[in-house]
Amino acid sequence: MGSDSKELLGIEPLELRFPFEFMKQISCSMELTNRTDDYLAFKVKTTSPKKYCVRPNSGIVPPRSTSSVVVTMQALKQAPPDMQCKDKFLVQSAVVTEGTAVKDITGEMFKKESGNVVDEVRLKVVYVQPPRPPSPVREGSEEGSSPRPSWSDGANINYQDVRSLTLCCFFHFVFCSELLEV
Repeated sequence: MGSDSKELLGIEPLELRFPFEFMKQISCSMELTNRTDDYLAFKVKTTSPKKYCVRPNSGIVPPRSTSSVVVTMQALKQAPPDMQCKDKFLVQSAVVTEGTAVKDITGEMFKKESGNVVDEVRLKVVYVQPPRPPSPVREGSEEGSSPRPSWSDGANINYQDVRSLTLCCFFHFVFCSELLEV
């Protein structure tokens, strides 16, 4: 959010960051903060309405409170050139009277020409690399210590290792057998 005191709604973040993954629907959220003593109506618009689902896409934020909005990007079948995204969002807000219901929100409320107190904030969409999965760490090992030996390493395995592996296989077999009986 900028430091401009004329903004009706504080919006965090100002850049919607989606970890890009093929064929996967991804969501991110934004917080709309009303720092005024007025009731504010908001409406969220996008340049790509078929690509994103915004919930709620409009609403009322009471004075001195915050509302969450979830933006979900539909699964993409191909990567955009250079991983650049030209999509944008526009969050419009307008002062409304107490008691205004969400169903009463109209496009007319967000027109300055009508004499309304209106604010607009533009948000960029950025694709980022998805988080890397944690590296596999053997159970019981600690960071900075040597990993425990395994049969594939050709190392000697002690009785405790064999017992742990046997119990693990036994419980896996029992669990899977119970699932098959259902």
